[in-house]
Amino acid sequence: MPESEDFSFSADQFSGIVRLFPLPNLVLFPHVMQPLHIFEPRYRDLFREAVAGDRLIAMALLAPGWEADYEGRPPLHPVACLGRIAAYHGLPDGSYNLLLSGLERVEIVRELPPLKTFREAEVSLRDDFYPDVPPEAADQLRRKFQEAFTKILPALVKTHGQVDPLTETGMSLGVLTDIISYMLDISLADKAALLTENNVHRRAEVLLDHLARAAADTSPGAAGKLEFPPTFSEN
Repeated sequence: MPESEDFSFSADQFSGIVRLFPLPNLVLFPHVMQPLHIFEPRYRDLFREAVAGDRLIAMALLAPGWEADYEGRPPLHPVACLGRIAAYHGLPDGSYNLLLSGLERVEIVRELPPLKTFREAEVSLRDDFYPDVPPEAADQLRRKFQEAFTKILPALVKTHGQVDPLTETGMSLGVLTDIISYMLDISLADKAALLTENNVHRRAEVLLDHLARAAADTSPGAAGKLEFPPTFSEN
């Protein structure tokens, strides 16, 4: 699938330093668009610096126990998703609504000293990789995955207008698994594990288990929830 401008990324132009935007209830994935509402003063500062610079923000998931130190520097899951501000709108109260395009997995190497109101970190890129397997094995996994998610596709999207892009034969398995990982109504811990997994085949195999459970559950909305556009996530 051709890369749109919103999702394009050049590692050569990446400094390796990111602004961290931690949330307790959201796991962003590459290749998806996430609306955000920015209202805390520290994250307004983060947003303004990002817009004036490279427009990059790393979405991180707060680790369990974050409630005791939310205003400080509670622990984070070690793998985050680097995103780019694709569009934004300032509101009269000084807050912002924005759309963040998920770009790349990043692993937090170390946090920088707290010299700003928001957190920053040095990160390393975690590129997707495909194991060296016979082509027929890779094709079989792709077909098996396509069949599994097609079974629950009506529960994942609201209208048939969103079905076609997910069934494009040109979409790579890595992109497809990221989009499905984001869409599926599974636990945050499961989503964090899928974000951490950059072996595409292994990610697809883990998702096959989730898809099988979703297909077996016939209760309304059990397979997954997706709204277009998704609802805003607040800091």
